[in-house]
Amino acid sequence: MKYTLALFLLLSATAQSQEPKALSLSGRIELPNVENRIDHFSADLKGQRLFMAALGNHTLEVIDVREAKRLRTLPDLAEPQGVYYDSASDRLIVACAKDGAVKVFDGASYQLLNTAKFSADADNVRYDTRGHRVVVGYGDGALAFLDTGGKKTGEIALDGHPESFQLEQAGTRVFVNVPDKKEIQVADLVKNTVLAKWPVTSALKNYPMALDEAHHRLLIGCRSPARMLVIDTETGKQTASVEIVGDTDDLFYDAAKGRVYVIGGQGFVDVFAQKNADHYDRTAHIATAAGARTGLFVPDWGKLFVAVPHRGEQRAEVLIYDTK
Repeated sequence: MKYTLALFLLLSATAQSQEPKALSLSGRIELPNVENRIDHFSADLKGQRLFMAALGNHTLEVIDVREAKRLRTLPDLAEPQGVYYDSASDRLIVACAKDGAVKVFDGASYQLLNTAKFSADADNVRYDTRGHRVVVGYGDGALAFLDTGGKKTGEIALDGHPESFQLEQAGTRVFVNVPDKKEIQVADLVKNTVLAKWPVTSALKNYPMALDEAHHRLLIGCRSPARMLVIDTETGKQTASVEIVGDTDDLFYDAAKGRVYVIGGQGFVDVFAQKNADHYDRTAHIATAAGARTGLFVPDWGKLFVAVPHRGEQRAEVLIYDTK
């Protein structure tokens, strides 16, 4: 009996050691002369480019993913936060916090084409495929709509500054994290009105968000305490809460693999396996670097990018993980 148990444990340990890792570090892209905080990303799938908002450096960094090197730096941006690359128009849209400017660049020449001015704190940028327009969160509470040329076409008023927000693909709703109000605000993208306000109280500072539309779930990253909250998008009710890495500013849902990747400034990426809509098991806690709390998951490439800021001997770089 003792021999049988020992053999079982040995075989189990061997099988576990042979299981592929969810994330495998496959490369690093050095970013010399990039200082201070790094914010959000966008990707050019066809051109194999990555666009990184280097907020504290007042630059946008253009990265060649295939060659794993920086291609270009766009300077003199007033704390860039959100960025979106539109492949159809070959336009690059960059939202800036300090002056509220949203700048539109030509994606080939990087020439500045237009600037839309908002009151303050232009932040996250998304694209509304149904309305063929760019959506920008800004100021004390609004989502603004722009065409890809930078012309404002409308907005939805909110009760506080919008952090991460996600748009339905099969519906017309947008879900918005409004941490100052301890809420998720839900708006209709056709009627341009707020439909509901869902309280977020079991954990606060709800910044990043991902949408699992197939299971009707929002995944919300909170910092105080560090938890991922699962919200039913049909009822607005919380259905689960799991502990995550601290100081998260980006999390992503991998629908193909049924996983969640949570990037935290505490210096780790947490990987969760989705058992069903309301059950998540942490399968990996991968060390990255202090302050590395933003990045981008690109499903088409099967890669997760993590931004590492310069701190002391720690160099600014982008870590590249292959999803397995």
